[in-house]
Amino acid sequence: MGILSRFKEIMASNIHALLDKSENPETTIREYMRMLSADLGKVKAEMASVLADERRAKRAWDECRSEIDKLQRYAEKAVEAGDDQRAIKFLERKAALNEKLSRLQAALDVAASNASNMKRMQDKLASDIGQLETRLAALQGKMAAAKAQQTLNDISSAVNGADSALAALEEKVNQAYAEAMAIAELRAEANDDLDELLAPYSQSERSPSAEEELAAIKEKLNKKK
Repeated sequence: MGILSRFKEIMASNIHALLDKSENPETTIREYMRMLSADLGKVKAEMASVLADERRAKRAWDECRSEIDKLQRYAEKAVEAGDDQRAIKFLERKAALNEKLSRLQAALDVAASNASNMKRMQDKLASDIGQLETRLAALQGKMAAAKAQQTLNDISSAVNGADSALAALEEKVNQAYAEAMAIAELRAEANDDLDELLAPYSQSERSPSAEEELAAIKEKLNKKK
């Protein structure tokens, strides 16, 4: 029976329910697409044979039906001609063909059902594959967007890290500058204090002025007198 034996399984499958339970949707979608594509290939391969069976069953039924109708006309003409014996023979052959027609009708129903089921499976598989392709494209789009956002996040983190590093370096430079200025101020204050302490000594060691020397000479002369 081939792929037709899986008609109920294929028609009852719910790809969305299966995907919702998957922990890795992309891998699951690709696996289902391969499976469905393989099934669709089998359906297409067997479709010609099933349709041929339906055509043969329909042709056999049509031929039997045509023969029955012909025997009915012959029986009616025999009755019109007053030949009841011939009419009975026609009707007996017609009765046998009616039984055959019932068997041919059953075979035709099966063949038509098989052809219909094959078409339904083909449509279902093609539809499922199309939906999976759409979901896969949407999933890949989301993944690409997430990757792009992650890249932006990494860049932002790197920029923020660089800003932090520059801020830390600037803080160190400012601190070093402040320390250097403080030391310079301390040294300047120390020099001022030292100058104050040495000022009296500096004044005593300086050369006397002309007025001071003149006063010293006069004082010396007065002492001689």
